Amino acid sequence: MVGGLLGHWAVWTRRAVELLQRCHAVAGTGAEAGGAGGAVPAEMVRLAAEVTDANAAVFDAANGFRGVIAGVHEVLRRQGLLAGACCLDRGACLSPGQAAEIDRVVRAYPHLTDDAFVAAGRDAWLSG
Repeated sequence: MVGGLLGHWAVWTRRAVELLQRCHAVAGTGAEAGGAGGAVPAEMVRLAAEVTDANAAVFDAANGFRGVIAGVHEVLRRQGLLAGACCLDRGACLSPGQAAEIDRVVRAYPHLTDDAFVAAGRDAWLSG
């Protein structure tokens, strides 16, 4: 989960913090210590696979990470945090099929996204 979770910080940060706290609890480290330090619960193994799948879509793993910046921008654009998914390099666009992959993972794993949290705070954050 550690490597997959790292990428999650780029777009769905609140959920990444929550997942990190859960990882610490399972591992028995950090402020949430108390985990047994034994076998990894099946739920955490499932979450690890989901985070890896979601990050693969956002960071464009299927296309050698060519759409990595555009994928992050696309998620932030969908949340209303960016006006567009443009990159300084005009060649750094979403890869073919990447938007559909982002759609798929957002539908499949709504518990990994920050969309509702961002929608609730976005206007205040952007006006300040």
